[in-house]
This record gives sequence, structure tokens and C-alpha cells, in this order.
Amino acid sequence: MCVCERERERVGERREMVWGGRQRAVASVLPYLVKNLRNEPPKISNQTLPSLRRTFSLYDQINLIDSVPDDQLRFQGYTDTGFTINRVNYEGSLLIVENKIMSWTPKRISEITTDSLSIFQVLRPVPEILILGCGRNIEPINPELRRFIRSTGMKLEAVDSRNAASTYNILNEEGRMVAAALLPYGVSS
Repeated sequence: MCVCERERERVGERREMVWGGRQRAVASVLPYLVKNLRNEPPKISNQTLPSLRRTFSLYDQINLIDSVPDDQLRFQGYTDTGFTINRVNYEGSLLIVENKIMSWTPKRISEITTDSLSIFQVLRPVPEILILGCGRNIEPINPELRRFIRSTGMKLEAVDSRNAASTYNILNEEGRMVAAALLPYGVSS
């Protein structure tokens, strides 16, 4: 027998030992696995998949394009000096109540007073939330003003004007009673 043949024979024996050993190991474990899988009911996990956490959604009802019903307002853009609502540009501060746009006198956060929001004392039904757009940055709200807004029955959400406009769009499209008081985005303390 030549050296090549002996080497091939040894390699073949090694393969047989390795594969034969693996097959025997699998064959000895397989009945145990099958038996356990048949006897145990599947374990139920209490964790939900991230994509299934929310079982309902209003996303199919929210307009992500620009077509909105004629009776609804939608912010479409903003500049440092004003806002674009339903394809119309408005300059300065705005007060939006019941899908009506009004010019609003405050030019900075310190000028927002109970008098500038006095419409909410007589307005019925009272919106459930007032979104206050503070300009470029979120500013602390005067405690007296907070108390006044709470006394009308509204909740207050004070954010920068860009996020205030987006939040207004979402809540309005959901059919919520929402009001917005917005300073232009270019305003800073």
C-alpha cells in the first residue's frame, strides 16, 4: 500500500469516528427531546412584541397629507414671524379656538396674562386642553397663569411653537376639543 492510500484511509477513519460519534450523540438525545416536547404545553410569554404593543390606532384616520376637511384647521408651516394654516400665511401671534383663527396681542411669553386669555372665561364648551406655543424655546409659565387656566377646566401644555403646531394638528384631527395660543417661532426670551 502506498503512502497516499494509507493517508486516505486514516482520514476516512477519522471522519467515521467524528460523524459516528455525533450521530450517536444526537440519537441518544433525540428521544428525550421528543418526549419532553410532547409532554409539555408550550410556554406562554407575557411579553408583547414591540410592534404589537398598541392594538388599536387612529393613524388610519389622521391625515398625513395636506387634504383636510374644510371645517378643520391644519398648520402646514411656520416662519420666525408667523404660521401657515390651510395654505394661508398669518403673521404674528395667534389664538385658535373652535377652529377659528384670531390675531393675539402678546409678542413674548412675559406678555401672556390672564387678560390675554380671558376668552376662556366665557367660552362654552371649554376646550379640554390649551396648547401654549412659547416661541423658539419652552419657557416657564407664571404660576398665576397656570392657576387661571386650571380654573377654566382646561389642561395646559406649554411647548415650543413648532411642537405646539404639530400637537394641535394631531389633537384636532382626532376630534378633540383643543385650543392653541402661539407666539411666532422666532420669539425667544
